[in-house]
Amino acid sequence: MKTLKKFAYVYGLLMLVVITTVGVTYAAFTDKASVLGATFSAGSADIKLLLDITKGVETSNLAEDLQGPTFSGIGPNWSADYLMKVYNNASSTLLLSSASNYETATDPDELRSYIYVEPFVWNDNGNGLLDAGELGQSYGKKTIVKWKTEGLSLGQAATGEVKALVLRFSTDTLPDTKQGKSGVFDFVFSSAGL
Repeated sequence: MKTLKKFAYVYGLLMLVVITTVGVTYAAFTDKASVLGATFSAGSADIKLLLDITKGVETSNLAEDLQGPTFSGIGPNWSADYLMKVYNNASSTLLLSSASNYETATDPDELRSYIYVEPFVWNDNGNGLLDAGELGQSYGKKTIVKWKTEGLSLGQAATGEVKALVLRFSTDTLPDTKQGKSGVFDFVFSSAGL
């Protein structure tokens, strides 16, 4: 019995030494490092419209909404330009697009089917006027109906970029039944981060 106890004691001691040796060896050849408290902030797709197109991007000149223009005297082969600037206030490059927004109640006589919009790049010199040579590339021409259902892509805008645009509104033909009629439409500018 004494031999069995001695054997168990020696065996236990030997196992303790082996486990300790393996543990020390493992600890000597392993290590761990941690990154703690990683913070992630999502960027924003923030665009603003310039209230006064001759001024810069100071906070007092930026708006989410602008009062739209009033066009009168519309007839066959009519055309008028609306000058505007969109500012990328986001932390990344944005893809800009535009669409019309209306309800049939605001255009009961369906002028939307006869009025076209054609956005252009405006190579503005800063004076707020569309001078000769400043009209750039067209983004396409659509009726207000197609502008709502299909939209128009206006390309990219880098962080801090002001995108100057000319919205050219026009008609080809306009039936006599549309004389004296009016409609109200909103234009919506949207952005998506790239």
